[in-house]
Amino acid sequence: MNSWHHAQSAARKWGGDPEDYLPIEEFIDSSKQIIGDVRHRSLYHHTAGVYLCQRIFGDVLTVGRRKIPVRLIAERHILEDLGWLPSPADYIGGMAIEPWMSGARRKTVPLSHLLLSTAGGDSDQ
Repeated sequence: MNSWHHAQSAARKWGGDPEDYLPIEEFIDSSKQIIGDVRHRSLYHHTAGVYLCQRIFGDVLTVGRRKIPVRLIAERHILEDLGWLPSPADYIGGMAIEPWMSGARRKTVPLSHLLLSTAGGDSDQ
């Protein structure tokens, strides 16, 4: 389901226009910019993503005279996509632990790559 269809669904449930809900729905799906398949859901389609929406959009969305909890809008989006509300732990539970995750394999970066410029503007000094 895409963001627009989620917004239409929310408007049917709580009233107003789909445009009222679209910013929240688009935020939850914004991870598609980073990962082009269903794995994008691991970034915001979980309990922490719901609370992140609340932090960004506020506790309630006012639509007409109604106040709808942002948490309910975000939870509904996830339930429509997944059928349940996972936690971040559900996504990472099966993730392999790679050596780089603990800092065991450090990459060496030449200092010249870290310097944006020197005082004189010449990075060859």
